[in-house]
Amino acid sequence: MAQEKLNIKFGKVKPEDFNVQSLLIDSSTNAVVIADVGNSRFIANANQQTFSLIFRQKKRIKIINKKGFDAATITIPLYVGTNSNEEKLEELDAYTYNLENGKVIESKLTKSSVFTEKHSKNWIYKKFTFPALKEGSIIEYSYEVKSDYFTNLQSWTFQGQYPVLWSQYETEIPDFFKYVTLSQGYHPFHIQNKEKSNISFQFTEHVERETNRTGAATSSGINNFKISGILEHSTWIMKDVHALKEESFTTTLRNAVSKIEFQLNQVAFPNTSPKDYMNSWQKVASELMEDEKFGLPIDRANNWMDDEVETIVANAKTQKEKAAKIFEYVRDNFTHNDIDGIYITKNLKDILKNKNGSIADINMLLIAMLRSQKMPASPVILSTRDNGFANEYYPLLNRYNYLIAKVEIDNAEIFLDATIKHLEFGKLPTKVYNGQAREITKKNGAPVYFIADSLKESATTFAFIINNEKGGIEGRFSQNFGENESLKLRNRMSKILMEDFKKSVQQQYPEEYILDNIQLDSLKLLKEPVCLKYDLTINAFKEEDIVYFNPMLVEAIKKNPFTAAERFYPVEMTNTIDDTYILTMEVPTGYKVDELPKSVRLSYNGDEGMFEYLISQTKESISLRCRTILRKATFENEDYQSLRDFYTFIVKKEAEQIVFKKIK
Repeated sequence: MAQEKLNIKFGKVKPEDFNVQSLLIDSSTNAVVIADVGNSRFIANANQQTFSLIFRQKKRIKIINKKGFDAATITIPLYVGTNSNEEKLEELDAYTYNLENGKVIESKLTKSSVFTEKHSKNWIYKKFTFPALKEGSIIEYSYEVKSDYFTNLQSWTFQGQYPVLWSQYETEIPDFFKYVTLSQGYHPFHIQNKEKSNISFQFTEHVERETNRTGAATSSGINNFKISGILEHSTWIMKDVHALKEESFTTTLRNAVSKIEFQLNQVAFPNTSPKDYMNSWQKVASELMEDEKFGLPIDRANNWMDDEVETIVANAKTQKEKAAKIFEYVRDNFTHNDIDGIYITKNLKDILKNKNGSIADINMLLIAMLRSQKMPASPVILSTRDNGFANEYYPLLNRYNYLIAKVEIDNAEIFLDATIKHLEFGKLPTKVYNGQAREITKKNGAPVYFIADSLKESATTFAFIINNEKGGIEGRFSQNFGENESLKLRNRMSKILMEDFKKSVQQQYPEEYILDNIQLDSLKLLKEPVCLKYDLTINAFKEEDIVYFNPMLVEAIKKNPFTAAERFYPVEMTNTIDDTYILTMEVPTGYKVDELPKSVRLSYNGDEGMFEYLISQTKESISLRCRTILRKATFENEDYQSLRDFYTFIVKKEAEQIVFKKIK
């Protein structure tokens, strides 16, 4: 029978409790959360005729070694409203338990050890670290937070950097508070249920009973009344939750962590009109376009910029050419200050004058300049890959951290981000390819989708190796990068010297390979792929009887990027892959091929991917074509093992060598 209840009692630690056993605990485990239990409920403030939210949490953690000491530093956030009315921390208790000579010794946290930190305008943090901490300690704490902010129904995170053996959260919500529950993560619930019951809240009201002829009260009294409704009691429990560790090809762990969150949708007390708290995208978009920090600055005529924009678009004949000229001017002449967000931080005149600003500042100016040329341009808000997914169904603006531009020309939609140097007109950086975004207009916030699967990254590499007249081996290497890698290389070359780049290329090869005439073509031709070229001299073939030669040169994948034995969330690449490597090689003079790798072709998940290694030889030459294709960028966690096996095969195959034997 499945365990339905927690099998420990908070506040009582016995010697046997220190022997924590779980399959989740291994040599890499530094701490383990034994139990984490929370509850949120509403109480009536009888005299004030209001409600408060009460959140209570109890947590027990076993510290395994010193690397787990971080788990003993606790932060409790408290919200501060505009009227300085803040949430209250109450009933904080914290103990460290150590096992000494078979006895449990407890050390209590003192009130003076709790510190207050002002994190921001609306948040303060209460912080403390457990006393008497040792390897093997058990720490336990509990506290209560009283809040008058109904929008702050506490979220709950079931997963973190340490394994969690039991995580339980309960809410008790009267039906006149209506919340939307948002759930995410890949660990299943052990228990998830809801129960309903009747409830009533008692309030006290001071009333004036009589008035005299002048209207003054002659007596007063107290009126007791109730508000009745249905109480929904919800329980969520997870057991044996793996620690969340960042693996390769992860946008952000925020997308993967198992948690539930709540958004207040409506408050509807009996016999009163409902009050909505969550708006539609249509209303949110309309309000944004009336906001001085968002839509109003671009909706104005902005005639003051007309002369400068006309100069920028001079000689452009079509609207698309004009848009490209404006985009390139902003991209090449403005610098952003690495501040994300969807609201502008300066007025447009200052942005144009100073040639810098936030992401939103620069792209909003771009929109205004496009509009000055009578082009229909709009802001598009989104959440970048490292910020996590924005909810597709509810207009939760705090999830959006980035703004780009959209312009329509000749019935075609063109999306632009002028904050990225060397980015081609009509292209976007990979960080914005994170699913759903929203185009904001006066009438609506229409969905737009930027999917990583749509980004196709193709690269082609050629290697020609021949015998020279001096009896040596030399060749020519040429590599055309894909769009994303070309952009990365252009940005890299704007920050380093060419000589340093040449050294980095040479360092990829063993010492018997000498590189010369290293060049990068098309660095400034943004519509063309960057091409790396160099000459190659190989000093491996001299007097050795046997030479082992990897025909992939430095293009072999040497290490499987998927090292973890298991993965509990999706693989999120930035783009699809189509890499082709072609080698043509003359058999070195005085040698013959003794062993040659075998050709192979391997498909992945039907038509989702493919790897081929096709090699052939004649008496005089060797030809190799190696190609890796992945037609998807995102793979669900159930595909992880097959993807890992696919790359294991590639790494092993690309490591194979040709064996040349000297002719005697």
